[in-house]
Amino acid sequence: MRPGEVLIAPGDFHLRVRRGAGAVRVVLDQGPQENFCRPAVDVMFRSALEVWGGSALATVLTGMGQDGLAGARLLASAGARVLAQDEDSSVVWGMPGAVASAGIADDVLPLEALADRIVGTVRRSHAA
Repeated sequence: MRPGEVLIAPGDFHLRVRRGAGAVRVVLDQGPQENFCRPAVDVMFRSALEVWGGSALATVLTGMGQDGLAGARLLASAGARVLAQDEDSSVVWGMPGAVASAGIADDVLPLEALADRIVGTVRRSHAA
């Protein structure tokens, strides 16, 4: 992984992050589906917890079902920040709605505000 990059899991592959040899690397696999999904957000969030612990920043965007809820709960309990997309800007508010309704989200924001919040949060964490 490199600063400024955005990585998206390809269809039918879980995306996990792993620390090794002084770097964080992305690993793709076809492990069992979770929440009827592959890729599953919960899989990725658990791996982020292993690598970054409470310093992670998770963002849950529009999507059907509750994928991401369990992983976001684990991250939040470790002290990580969790953001969720608001209902008005979501096509389907299932995933971010589950996180928001569970009280896990630090902020629930419209899609157009999320990028600025992510950048601001990362900058503040690097300045500290």
